[in-house]
Amino acid sequence: MTTASDSGISVADGIISGPLRRSVNNSSTAKGSIHDDATASKLGFRGGTVAGSIHNELFPPLLLKAFGQRWFERGSLSMYYMNATTDREAVRAFLKQPPAGATDAQVDAWVRRDDGMQVAQGTASVGNPGVPSALLARPLDRFAAGELRLLKGIEPGRKFEPVRVSVSLAQQQERMKITTEPLDWFVSDSPWGKPIAMLAPMVQLLYAKSVASLRGPIGQAVGLFGAIELRNVNGPVMVDTEYTCTGEVVAVGQSPKTEHMWFETGLDDDSGRRIAEMRMLLRWMKASSPLYAQDGVQ
Repeated sequence: MTTASDSGISVADGIISGPLRRSVNNSSTAKGSIHDDATASKLGFRGGTVAGSIHNELFPPLLLKAFGQRWFERGSLSMYYMNATTDREAVRAFLKQPPAGATDAQVDAWVRRDDGMQVAQGTASVGNPGVPSALLARPLDRFAAGELRLLKGIEPGRKFEPVRVSVSLAQQQERMKITTEPLDWFVSDSPWGKPIAMLAPMVQLLYAKSVASLRGPIGQAVGLFGAIELRNVNGPVMVDTEYTCTGEVVAVGQSPKTEHMWFETGLDDDSGRRIAEMRMLLRWMKASSPLYAQDGVQ
């Protein structure tokens, strides 16, 4: 097993540091999205943003260094996104070292731009560390729901319809062309047999089809990832394997510029065994919606 970044990892003062990487905004051509330069600039961003799920892909070599391959079986990565980056801005991932020999541990994890700007902050774990992750420990009622417009009628406990999902080897081969960390296991034999899912496609499996059912009430509002926690329960998620994705809304709310939703989803194999889970915070920009046009929201 090799990665393109083995030689760039360093360990000093109890911190595992990855090499500087230039994460690619591979959705820059998705017109009308937060990844499109024109749309993002109109909403006050410096340009089309790199998705948080792409920044998560900085971590696999560090997670292997800290926890070994067991992370893909019983590990989590829980990240809250603090500042957006644009295409190919230099960023670096960091992990605190776990205690030597620990089989159940949780450590701090973060991403910084090369000028020190904090991009994301959270935790990574393996096994059962006995403490809540960064996102599970986060209070969800900081902003009251109030009178929602985009998410009107969507309440905690609302369940998503079960959907069938999979990621193909061809999809991963395409993603390998631009990912910052092209791990061999993503496209060839792994310790579990077939190739395993990359982190960004794993997010898509646990998100895209489930949330698509809400597109009607939300309309054309521009969305962006606010936080993502991936959990391998009986992992890894395998390539070219169908799973059933289920989930439900955990909380809804709003801030001066956004409406947001926290939700949980899970992947089950055909035997009903839970393979992986995700907690996500999705935000929608009020300024991008006709429902807020008369308010002059910026």
